[in-house]
Amino acid sequence: MKTLGDMPKETESTRQIGSHDAVYPNRFHTAGPPNLPPPNWRDLLQSHWDEDGPRRALMACFVQAVYLLELDRQQNRSDNSSLAPYWWLQFRYKLVRTLFDDRDGSIFGTLLEWDRSNAMSSFIVVRPAGLPKAVLALRGTILKSPTILRDFEDDFRFLIQENLKGSRRFSVTLDLLRSVIIRHGSSKVCIAGHSLGAGFALQVGKALAKEGIYVDAHLFNPPAISLARGLGDMKEKAARVVWKKLRLIIPSSSKNESDGTSPVSKDKNRYPQGKKQWVPNSYVNDQGYICCRYIDPERKASKGSVAAARLFVRSKGKQKFMEAHGLQQWWSNEDNKELALQSSELINKQLRSLYNSSPQKKNFK
Repeated sequence: MKTLGDMPKETESTRQIGSHDAVYPNRFHTAGPPNLPPPNWRDLLQSHWDEDGPRRALMACFVQAVYLLELDRQQNRSDNSSLAPYWWLQFRYKLVRTLFDDRDGSIFGTLLEWDRSNAMSSFIVVRPAGLPKAVLALRGTILKSPTILRDFEDDFRFLIQENLKGSRRFSVTLDLLRSVIIRHGSSKVCIAGHSLGAGFALQVGKALAKEGIYVDAHLFNPPAISLARGLGDMKEKAARVVWKKLRLIIPSSSKNESDGTSPVSKDKNRYPQGKKQWVPNSYVNDQGYICCRYIDPERKASKGSVAAARLFVRSKGKQKFMEAHGLQQWWSNEDNKELALQSSELINKQLRSLYNSSPQKKNFK
């Protein structure tokens, strides 16, 4: 197993931005988070890894590692020139398993675990609070010929059905996450993904939540465009129109119906109070057309007791698509004032089925 000590040392000369960085723009020391130091012994006294900012940046770095693992494979980079390992070794984690798509041999995910031996070399005797024991990271679509066909196959699967369960990647991810939870416990495990990978992370996390298993989830620019969802919204709007017309014909004495909202739709939108909920963390940019539908037009502030998810919205004004949909914005040292915690009606709809029936309890804690 490769450790940080096995990697080629970055000397002062190699830290200078030059021709080598032009060839490899994704080197950790030039493209990684500028103000996110690796875990150290001081974290044992006061850890900051349970804060939203550092935890978000860490998860984004792990997802970036998956992209680079696949690009390393495509470009036949050797161990000495590979870019991906720096993105987890710097944070005292190790690569435990790589997830391959058996349709084309591409890498779409990784399982990373806390590396105790690496940590001990820096006098970190225990894992600092807020750092997960294991992280399952999933990449999104790569617009290169070796993987684009299979990536687009799953993209279109989501676009048409808003359901990724028919994909081989879904079953592989779900089975692996279950085994990791059995080994470490759900409270010590995270799942993170970007774009298409965020779609898989959301649906895998939801499948486990139906069983009463709740894992920390971080969804970067999750896809929100779906024909199935559009048709569902049209049906809901038609039902509301029919209900309003019926109220004009059939007089009602119920105060609950005085606002013109169907009792059925009220029940669907109501989340149970006092019942444990699965609350994923979603990160979207209001200029990214793939994910911006998660943002409610009214942009209501999130009320923690009723939120189905923690939706962080970045607003920077007009941006190009690749910048607004990119992963780097979530680990960059940008002003957190650009982020706002909001509610999302779309996520509420996606997770509504979790509370329509009692979960099948499984003792994976």
